Amino acid sequence: MRAPEERRPQPWLIRLAHWAHVPLLVIMAGSGLQILAAYPKLGPRGQPFAWYPFQDVTPPAWARLGGWLAGARHWHFAFAWLLVLNGAVYGFYLLLSGEWRRRVFLPRRDARNALQTLAFYLRLRHEPPAQGLYNGLQRLAYSGALLLGLLAVLSGLVLYKPVQLRGLTALFGGYDTARAVHLGVLSLFVLFTLGHVLLVALHPRALVEMVTGGEKPRA
Repeated sequence: MRAPEERRPQPWLIRLAHWAHVPLLVIMAGSGLQILAAYPKLGPRGQPFAWYPFQDVTPPAWARLGGWLAGARHWHFAFAWLLVLNGAVYGFYLLLSGEWRRRVFLPRRDARNALQTLAFYLRLRHEPPAQGLYNGLQRLAYSGALLLGLLAVLSGLVLYKPVQLRGLTALFGGYDTARAVHLGVLSLFVLFTLGHVLLVALHPRALVEMVTGGEKPRA
């Protein structure tokens, strides 16, 4: 396996997993919102949940998938395993190939660059800081998305088997808290997607590389 610096900016497995995630996440979000629509209250016995701001708010019909509760559950749990499999392949590739070094946020290496990049985007700095494949801010967002994915899977397992996984349920503070966390993760994923699209608009080369893989490093 080639060293990361000898590969294209976006290896084929990274690109495959990235584009596979797009329809999988859309299906998971739409079916999840249809499940929520069946009972949009989050607190125990219908009581308001402490920090959830959308108590009893039904998601709009255009954003839902599955038609009804059972249909949405079939969609959600079937595609959840495909999403987990895709994420697992992606994660193992990052670890085994060493690609994580180019992509994951490392505070000692990236914190200063992330602050400088943010200052540039806010027009507080005239020149962008030096960057390689990604800048520090991109690595921070990328790492945050990986953590959100892990949190989505763990909270989803609590919703799937709260009694059998009682230890994990207790770790989340109960079923209702896990449900609120699961929906909170979805909201953060939406914000991440909007930010991701904005960054791609600012750096269109990234979209081209995610399709073609980018140019091979010169020998």
